[in-house]
Amino acid sequence: MDVIDVILTKRDGGRLSGEQIDWVVDAYTRGVVAEEQMSALAMAILLNGMTRAEVTAWTEAMIRSGERMDWTGLDRPTTDKHSTGGVGDKITLPLAPTVAACGAAVPQLSGRGLGHTGGTLDKLESIPGWRASLSTEEMLDVLRSAGAVVCAAGTGLAPADRKLYALRDVTGTVESIPLIASSIMSKKIAEGTGALVLDVKVGSGAFMKNVESARELAETMVAIGGDHGVRTVALLTAMDRPLGRAVGNAVEVAESVEVLDGGGPEDVVELTVTLAREMLAAAGLDGGKDPADALRDGSAMDAWRRMISAQGGDPDAELPRAAETHEVTSSETGVLTRLDAYGVGLAAWRLGAGRARKEDPVSFGAGVICHAKPGEQVKAGQPLLTLHADDAGRFEHALRALDGAVEVSAEGAPELLPLVIDRIG
Repeated sequence: MDVIDVILTKRDGGRLSGEQIDWVVDAYTRGVVAEEQMSALAMAILLNGMTRAEVTAWTEAMIRSGERMDWTGLDRPTTDKHSTGGVGDKITLPLAPTVAACGAAVPQLSGRGLGHTGGTLDKLESIPGWRASLSTEEMLDVLRSAGAVVCAAGTGLAPADRKLYALRDVTGTVESIPLIASSIMSKKIAEGTGALVLDVKVGSGAFMKNVESARELAETMVAIGGDHGVRTVALLTAMDRPLGRAVGNAVEVAESVEVLDGGGPEDVVELTVTLAREMLAAAGLDGGKDPADALRDGSAMDAWRRMISAQGGDPDAELPRAAETHEVTSSETGVLTRLDAYGVGLAAWRLGAGRARKEDPVSFGAGVICHAKPGEQVKAGQPLLTLHADDAGRFEHALRALDGAVEVSAEGAPELLPLVIDRIG
């Protein structure tokens, strides 16, 4: 094979054969294809797209670049969820134990936050003692004892994707839907789950800003899952405003525990229950215990405590708190018509809750608490947001991120996306 021929084929709008895809992904992983050559191919894919057959083959090649996990030894079916990321998106935390309490096993490999979107592992690492890095044997032990495990992916899982992901980030090719879809699905299929529910976020705080692009991504991923024998469905969900009232790390853990304790914000509860029902149906368990009942009767909380404890965490430990706080108050009385997800996420990042580079540390106590949600009545002088940071010097920079992100109107209602926009699959 000649890498130049592969690049030229895609540059000129042609279709790559399965043999070309297998070769170029393997050669790139081994270092035979240079970074600048794969950069050219990624740009050609961004500009000219891929057919379903090409995307399926590309995903399969990335899966084959590493190990594939196997959970067939478990006594219950496996099911998982993947979110494309957003602001206040702590759903994995209450969702995994809720689904486990209803009879499925949830082997979830999660990531860390980068920029304005939070990472599940960062949130969970705010719990004293909790470990993100587990061997496959340890994952299996946690699944058997707790029913759910949330941890970091090992280096042996889809190494081609890890290498290509870093390249796309610095070459302006992140937006390619075929490459996004194959990146997500190669890891999820290699993870070995039998069923998968995709939560594709839409709005200012999400990667996909409009419903059309989100639907295209969702349809592509659902097709890939089906082609690889994984029962896959996708929900398009709103990310034009933050999920829940807490944005950060420890503050989102605290809110998740409220949900598991039968309370919490309505939108977080609704999305948790909706996704849990989809996961159980995909696993063939839709006739059993209902997730709403698991939240009400305490069994989801019990599964959470087992899961956290099994990974070294103390579910009773006090969570980290930021040293400094600053309140943002309403300048007028009326209806909160806008609480922009991106602005709030950016503010939380600048407060220390997120990172600019993968190697940067995060502040577990930093974040934003939203005292009002769009559509709610507020009064002049009422606190709208509380900013949390370890260093008060961060507040000024965070407040600039909120310019135009918060609007109160004397009359009128907010124009919001429905929480669940569509279902695909």
